[in-house]
Amino acid sequence: MEREIARLTLADASATERLGVDLAMVARPGDVVALSGDLGAGKSTLARALIRALADDADLEVPSPTYTLVQPYETEPPVAHFDLYRLGSGEELVELGFAEAAAAGVVLVEWPDRAAEARDAATIVIDLSVTADGGRLAVVAATGAAQPRVERTLAIRQFLAAAGFDTAPRRRFFGDASSRRYETVAAGTNTLVLMDAPRQPDGPPIRDGLPYSRIAHLAEDVTPFVAIGTALKKAGFAAPAIYRADLDRGLLLIEHLGAGQIIDAERRPIADRYLEAARLLADFHGVAWPGELQVPGAGIYRVPAYDRRAMTIEVELLLDWYIPDAFGRPASEDERALFAECWNALFDELEQAETSLVLRDFHSPNVIYRPNAEGVHRIGLIDFQDALIGPSAYDVASLAQDARVDVSAELEVALTAAYVAGRRAEDPTFDAFAFERDYAIMAAQRASKILGIFVRLLKRDGKPQYLRHIPRLKGYLGRTLGHPSLSALSHLYGTWGLVDETGPGRYRSND
Repeated sequence: MEREIARLTLADASATERLGVDLAMVARPGDVVALSGDLGAGKSTLARALIRALADDADLEVPSPTYTLVQPYETEPPVAHFDLYRLGSGEELVELGFAEAAAAGVVLVEWPDRAAEARDAATIVIDLSVTADGGRLAVVAATGAAQPRVERTLAIRQFLAAAGFDTAPRRRFFGDASSRRYETVAAGTNTLVLMDAPRQPDGPPIRDGLPYSRIAHLAEDVTPFVAIGTALKKAGFAAPAIYRADLDRGLLLIEHLGAGQIIDAERRPIADRYLEAARLLADFHGVAWPGELQVPGAGIYRVPAYDRRAMTIEVELLLDWYIPDAFGRPASEDERALFAECWNALFDELEQAETSLVLRDFHSPNVIYRPNAEGVHRIGLIDFQDALIGPSAYDVASLAQDARVDVSAELEVALTAAYVAGRRAEDPTFDAFAFERDYAIMAAQRASKILGIFVRLLKRDGKPQYLRHIPRLKGYLGRTLGHPSLSALSHLYGTWGLVDETGPGRYRSND
């Protein structure tokens, strides 16, 4: 049974359309949205706005399916618009493919009471009625998993209203591999970004009563983003300005740094832009970053250390996810012991590594190229909420062995050389040989971790699209394992076939 969530007064058709857009922001496959109300109550207006938002096309033709009964749209996710006003009986729903549409995407149903099956399937119910002043009253209800999503999108509208953008258009923005969600918000002539990141740990407790996110020091709320972003801007780097924050609810309204990329339309690295990003890292790691950062209006944030426990739990993702999927069996105790022995020795070597604030995911999706800016502001920084104090070489490996893009061996060498040159220009005592060792260890650690993450994204989160990057990561490992510090790890990974160049060019899960 659905639970009533809100009663909203909609002053005009634009307000009804905004409600449709707000619902589109959180629509998921399996949602059945029942739109009830008399003729002229605004059902079609709301449905049309929701469909256009999913299609990201404000001018999309959305005819009423009064006579066809159903109209499908190839949106993301797919949506099917049903109008049951002329339905003869509930049995006709089978012929119309109602169940299949609901399984594959979002279903909008006008006049759901004409078929008990449609009404019973509803996960979101909007009951519209005309008010005495000619406006509309929308009674919003939802069932099960849809309830918190609908509550969340309505709370976001309230958040925007408090920021002075109560009627601002919302659009879905890029997604990432995390649980965070983004939208763009039209604010006059400017475009802002809304970050939707409610507090939540990354999974259940797995060790010592702690979830993976706590051990690996992943941000569980938006406070780290605010603290680190504020520090980056204060130090002169191009991080998004934060216009409004609700730390308790995990909502931020931030600057849109632009859409410029460091890759081309064919997803190939633009060498000059990658080199500029490497030189920025040299400037960035030359800053003496404090371990305690101010959170405006909310005290102090202590930046976690990228410690041995965090590095270990990350690299063990290879054992916990990749190895069982690739081998068709769990890693044995002997294999785990050899793995731990190799990595503990490498982490011992890192005890002497130079440390800095480490952005942690400094690669093409998170680097904004800003051609009209000057100096370090040409490189915009985003997605830095997981930053730690750790080996500075990690960020360089993140860029020079970009997990999403094929970086050639020649470009990788050029990037590390540009970084070293930049560091030495500011500090002639910078130890390039120690950096080479640290880079090799952190590059191997990162590649091993991400191999596990990409399989976990498939198995746990139902996101298979990341598997296509696995051959690239194995290729990077093949390059890196030639460093003398990695000889034992190279032997172990070679025995396991992790860098087998004769294998298939595309990874396939052993489901």
